[in-house]
Amino acid sequence: MTALLMAIMCAVMFAVWRFNRNIPGLQAWTLSYLFGFGVAALLLGRDSGTEGLHSALPVVSTFVCIFATAYCSLAGARAFVGQAPLPMAVPVAGALLTGGIAFYFTVLQPNVGLRVLLGSTISGALYLASARTFKQNGIGVLPARRLISLAYGLHGAFLLLRPWLFKLGSTVDGAPDIASQLSHFIILESTVALILMAFGTLMLVNEHVTQELRRVAEKDFLTGVFNRRAFLSLLEKAGSLAHRTQSALPVLLVDLDHFKQINDRHGHKVGDLALRHFVAVTEGCLRKHDVMGRMGGEEFAIFLPHTQREDAQRVSERLRSLVAAQPLMTDKGPVGLTVSIGLVMCHPGEAPENALHRADQAMYQAKQAGRNRVVSLQAASA
Repeated sequence: MTALLMAIMCAVMFAVWRFNRNIPGLQAWTLSYLFGFGVAALLLGRDSGTEGLHSALPVVSTFVCIFATAYCSLAGARAFVGQAPLPMAVPVAGALLTGGIAFYFTVLQPNVGLRVLLGSTISGALYLASARTFKQNGIGVLPARRLISLAYGLHGAFLLLRPWLFKLGSTVDGAPDIASQLSHFIILESTVALILMAFGTLMLVNEHVTQELRRVAEKDFLTGVFNRRAFLSLLEKAGSLAHRTQSALPVLLVDLDHFKQINDRHGHKVGDLALRHFVAVTEGCLRKHDVMGRMGGEEFAIFLPHTQREDAQRVSERLRSLVAAQPLMTDKGPVGLTVSIGLVMCHPGEAPENALHRADQAMYQAKQAGRNRVVSLQAASA
């Protein structure tokens, strides 16, 4: 039954990976279930009556597959949360160590207890490491990560305790019956754990797809900043917070000067590069909690939470000078960029759309005054 379940889950994981190859960690998790199926198949076909060299190959193969199952789970967890993959020497050394332990305690110094103890310790540590990886990366707000972290943690802890359960059972009257019951319990635990891990993995896949769809819906595909709809929504929320705290919210409207000439002279490809370059320069000038969005074409908007007018003026001037000082470098030479910026303070009770309209007026005045400058408007009259 375990072999059948592993085969089904392996097929499901492969099908999901086949159509979602961009999801980080999914390939490693698919390999994990493939190795898990290998473990079940090896145990199913193993002849328990053979000993010594005749049993070494299936035992070593089983232990290596068990290690690979646990390691691929860890590799998948690290990839999903964005951690760098471990050096290839780590899984190679782990597989050699696990296989060597299995061979030594099967052929050279037969000892089933020590063989199981060391093999379980290595695998259990890897599953605990997988649980820790998710625990340190968003487990508090993402239910899928909480579930799979729990499954990894409980399974890893059980693997560490499993040899001691057998040792404890061997000291009680009726040891053979207890050992048989423990074996059934271990198979049941492994089956339940693997099902929970598979369910958690599929939930992670759904989480990733949902986040990607949200990112596509909220972000501008060319520059990576918020699109107009998302920016306006965030501006409205920031405006409401500023209203509750009776504070002003600086709003900037930024327009690239003579952008049409860049497209006409250098082509739209260079124009796209210019937009990305501008965004990169701007993000280097802003704080982490400042928000930027593309309103359309070469026009961008920014709001600066918890910032006074004087500070917002300095930020605007610094942004203007940085853009002018850092031209876009192309194969045909540098392409200079300048921006015109309109700055207003969105005051408590003012609609965000009205603040943007005033920022647009200020930006237009900057254009009329010769471009490459910042114009700041005072509050709208009551």
